[in-house]
Amino acid sequence: MRFKFLLALPLLAASLLALPAFPASAQSGGNTPVNVRGTIDKLSGDVLTVNSREGQKVPIKINSDVQISSVLKRSLSDIKPGDYIASTSMRGADGKLHALEIHIFPPGRKPGEGQRPYDLAPNSLMTNASVAQVANVTQGKVFTVTYKGSKDDVVVGPEVPVVTYGPGDKSLLKPGATVFVAAQKKPDGSMVTSRITAEKDGVKPPM
Repeated sequence: MRFKFLLALPLLAASLLALPAFPASAQSGGNTPVNVRGTIDKLSGDVLTVNSREGQKVPIKINSDVQISSVLKRSLSDIKPGDYIASTSMRGADGKLHALEIHIFPPGRKPGEGQRPYDLAPNSLMTNASVAQVANVTQGKVFTVTYKGSKDDVVVGPEVPVVTYGPGDKSLLKPGATVFVAAQKKPDGSMVTSRITAEKDGVKPPM
């Protein structure tokens, strides 16, 4: 098993380099960044059609340089001080961040440090930060995270999905699979992508 893992490391590193740290907010070359979430309807040539969570069939052209990643299930006990994580959360009345999902990055990878609005849910935030402290609470854990001179407490219940990224390829793009697609919407309304995160072995992208 360890030998197979070592063989997968180059693919994993390549996929991690392509992962979006935050949803882009600026237009690029007249294109508008759009996150598409849903399940695959079909893959026909280089066009992936997604049944979006908004109930639409969305055709997306896959660029030749596409990076496809999977997600691997992890647990709260895997997160320790010094780890770098991305957490999607909502700010509670207690002033703390209450996590909707957590991504763990491998050692040495610290993309997009900071906090930004995110589109997973209304008023949600994405925080990419280092874990400074871990505290146990009645239900789950509280992670104190630091980023760019700021600090926040992230409350994570036992039901919150915790994942890390793994390698992937087009074999994951099969009907019914859950996907997260970081797409670019062109002025004519068509979409293209170079980044897809896909379900593997029943583990679905929670972002």
